[in-house]
Amino acid sequence: MISHRNLGLVAAAATLLAAAPLSAVFDRWTWLVQSTMAVAMVAAVAALARLGRAPRWGQVLAMLGGLLLALTWLFPSGAELLGVVPTPATIGHFGALAEASLVDMRTYRVKVPDTDPMLFLTVLGIGGVAVLVDLLTVGLRRPALAGLPMLAIYSVPVAIYVDSVPPLPFVIGAAGYLWLLAADNVDRVRRFGRRFTGDGRGVEGWENSPLAAAGRRLAAVGVAVAVLLPLAVPGMTGDLLDRFGSGSGEGAGGAGRGTTGQVDLFSALQGQLNQGEITDLVKVTTNAPSPAYLRFGTADQLRSDGFRPRSLSGPSANREFNPTVPDREGITRARYQATVEVTESFDMPLLPVYAELARLNLNGRWSYDPYQQVVFSNREHSAGKRYEFEYVQSTYSPTALRQARPLPAEHGLRRQTATPTVPAVEELVQELTQDQGTEYDKVRAIYDHFATENGFSYALSTEGGTSGQEIVDFLANKVGFCQQYAAAMAWLVRAADIPARVAFGFTTGNKSDGDTYVLTNRNLHAWTEVYFDGFGWVPFDATPAYGVPGSIRSDWAPDLEVEEEVAPGPSATAGPTDSGSGTGQNQLDEGLEEELSGESGSTGIPTRPGSSWLWWAIGALALLVLSSAPAVQRSALRRRRSGRRMPSAVPAGVATGGMSSGDQRMVVLADADRARADAHAAWDELLDTLVDFRQRINRAETPRATASRLARDTFPADSEATAAVRLLGRAEELARYAPDPHPGEPLLPALRRVRAALVAESDRRTRLLAAVLPPSMLLRWRVAVADASARLVASYGRLRAATLRWSPRRLFADRHPR
Repeated sequence: MISHRNLGLVAAAATLLAAAPLSAVFDRWTWLVQSTMAVAMVAAVAALARLGRAPRWGQVLAMLGGLLLALTWLFPSGAELLGVVPTPATIGHFGALAEASLVDMRTYRVKVPDTDPMLFLTVLGIGGVAVLVDLLTVGLRRPALAGLPMLAIYSVPVAIYVDSVPPLPFVIGAAGYLWLLAADNVDRVRRFGRRFTGDGRGVEGWENSPLAAAGRRLAAVGVAVAVLLPLAVPGMTGDLLDRFGSGSGEGAGGAGRGTTGQVDLFSALQGQLNQGEITDLVKVTTNAPSPAYLRFGTADQLRSDGFRPRSLSGPSANREFNPTVPDREGITRARYQATVEVTESFDMPLLPVYAELARLNLNGRWSYDPYQQVVFSNREHSAGKRYEFEYVQSTYSPTALRQARPLPAEHGLRRQTATPTVPAVEELVQELTQDQGTEYDKVRAIYDHFATENGFSYALSTEGGTSGQEIVDFLANKVGFCQQYAAAMAWLVRAADIPARVAFGFTTGNKSDGDTYVLTNRNLHAWTEVYFDGFGWVPFDATPAYGVPGSIRSDWAPDLEVEEEVAPGPSATAGPTDSGSGTGQNQLDEGLEEELSGESGSTGIPTRPGSSWLWWAIGALALLVLSSAPAVQRSALRRRRSGRRMPSAVPAGVATGGMSSGDQRMVVLADADRARADAHAAWDELLDTLVDFRQRINRAETPRATASRLARDTFPADSEATAAVRLLGRAEELARYAPDPHPGEPLLPALRRVRAALVAESDRRTRLLAAVLPPSMLLRWRVAVADASARLVASYGRLRAATLRWSPRRLFADRHPR
């Protein structure tokens, strides 16, 4: 029974640890405090039920009753008996909270504030998981299955969080699950009987089980690999320039796959712009004489690292939609029809439609977010779809937009005016808008700032900056592409306290047949949408028109480069009526193709110049250093050994083993130690050379036996190499055993003759390996690693033996296994 009680506590703690990823969803920690109370109530009631030997179904009912009491105490309706006993009114109150939680889920975005409906749903879910985990772990003794309800908790933030869930909560949840498995296995082993180590030694009750220790190490390695391995996979996140437009190199399909809340629209758009060939993505047929941009996504979350798409929500898309812009003076609104055919190359969970959707006819599970005006799906993709819809196209006069008043403080879109604090941006916005009296005039002042007369230009490769803030660098360098212009203008407009967002879609494209337009990857585009109270979202395209095929301009956002078009020939700016013109459009396409292909000196990659080849150069240099390390170290060792003096003969007047005539004492030369060291160095070099050229050696042989074997089996009997190897063997023998180690002949030339003979007799592969990857040096590395590993294991063993002497588990040494 004590074992069950302990295992039940571990199950409760593991449930709370598994709920750690929910910290990425909530703004505060109230959910954790309340969930801890509910789980503690479930664990306490379960322990009391098992203490009373209640059957398994009785334990489940007791735990559910405990969870009900905890929920009643945490979320009272005011009609409870004694404040904690639920009544029918309490159950009705819980139902109302559950219904309100559905509304909160559609209303709030992560991170969620502390509302009673959301907290109730969270505590109810975690408490229910605690009941299941306790039943599977203690009641059914199937702790591995307990990972399924624990995984259900983890799936919640993964499904709704815009970004990936941070790794630390995942590690905490995984540690809780592994703790549960380890606790169950330790309990089973102790029930089985006495434990033993691998060498047969008995394990005392206070000692850790060797098998459990190995399991913990494997679990730690598994969790580390699960967390660190994704970091080795190139992602699509980065600094603000990445958010402005740097991509992963994938197309719209590659970057767009996954849930709609995780589509990296910047990467999807730029991935297609970087392609060297033109690819048809969409065909649209519309009866509008001058169609606007075709949209498929927005990004309205502004953080310090740039704009990000917000998670989408809304009703089914197959329905009628009310117009978002009311009829008023200065607004011209017309209703048109369109048919869209999406090719297989455009594969995203988003559908291209015009901004003000009125009616959609589409098969499949698609939804429409009326706030972002985006058609999306959590289960389907756009590739191969054909659908029809009706839409409203609005045009605005500058006079009418000047009537828009500042957004009220209580308006829901006020949150889209928040910007990170960047002093340089705030100073620029203050300078541009200080003399402007209306909201539209402020936006026009910011829009006009991106004109070419102020130094701005279009390019797919951007210059790096040193400010540490990418928007400051872009505003200073004044060179960029559509994503940068759209995001920069939206940032500046928000800094002027006006809601703005970045929209993604297609320009008008080329007319192919009648009212049909073909939209390619070159027509992918990003622009800014500004919200005016009473008018809705109004588009502004600040990107220079000459860099965007099929771009259009309007009365409220005119072409800022018209006055500078002095060159003869067709204009580079395609207006509403000539967006599909032949000559001018072809010139734009050819110029952009040339820029993307690199013929004009551009890399075609929207990153800082040199960043790509620099990383390739660093990687190649590192690989070169790593691959050449054995050869370099072998060469250094050979030079160090050859640098010894290695005397060529015995000094004059000294006989080998001679005695002085005066005092009959043995003469020991001052350089005998040096000669002995030279002989050892020459012999070691000979052995390493033999290993490099795959010659068999036997460390147990004497130097004379090794030299004789080599002279007999490897070299011709009368060759210089035979005499040289015998000389080296005799020198090593004298150095080991004789009082006078001088061999009488030079050793360095002998080494060279032996090496030259081995080179001449070896094949090309052996010579190449001896030069590039010397086997002798690789053998030295393997021996060094093995020695270091042995020393590390021995040190760990000594440390563990020392800590076990003071382990508090010795207090349980007399406890008998249960």
